[in-house]
Amino acid sequence: MEKKFQYKAGIDIDGTVTDPGTFVPFLNKAFNKTFTLDDITQYYLPPLLGVSEKEFWSWMKKHEKEIYAQAPLADSAKEVLEQLAENFHLIYITARPQYLKDVTLEWFEKNKVPYHHIELLGSHQKVEHAKKHGVELFFEDRLETANAVAEELDIPVILFNTPYNAGPTHRHIYRVHHWREVGQRLEEILGPINPKET
Repeated sequence: MEKKFQYKAGIDIDGTVTDPGTFVPFLNKAFNKTFTLDDITQYYLPPLLGVSEKEFWSWMKKHEKEIYAQAPLADSAKEVLEQLAENFHLIYITARPQYLKDVTLEWFEKNKVPYHHIELLGSHQKVEHAKKHGVELFFEDRLETANAVAEELDIPVILFNTPYNAGPTHRHIYRVHHWREVGQRLEEILGPINPKET
């Protein structure tokens, strides 16, 4: 019999499951910077780098497969996701475009990160897709997306603190510093999480 999950969780990939500092060494090398993650104080990067949007995306398209293939996991993400997979249907909803599907799936397999479904949107418009999948909880690092999901779907959102997502948050948003805080946060939000009969 197919396993019945207690909850459906929507999960962003970049900066949430992958380390939020993933891009920093690549940016430093390409744009002759000496940034650390603390210097990345906004999500929109061209002004920080001193380049046009066109220049940035031209560079990005050349290097994104390499960057995503090498992306390190966020601290404790895999261990916590393995625990969540017992009771949560894990639906990854990412702004990555469709042509990155193969490199994304290969990354999940190589790193042995559990998943039940992965959706590549090619944009940050995640609300509609989270709604379509009946997501009851969302994990995100982009402030605007977190606020939109919390507001429009009226569900809790776990927002991973980074230097680029400071700002006011919706009442349904719960900030955490790392994945090790997620279990405690979920108990506060959802109460005890116990396996259902399979």
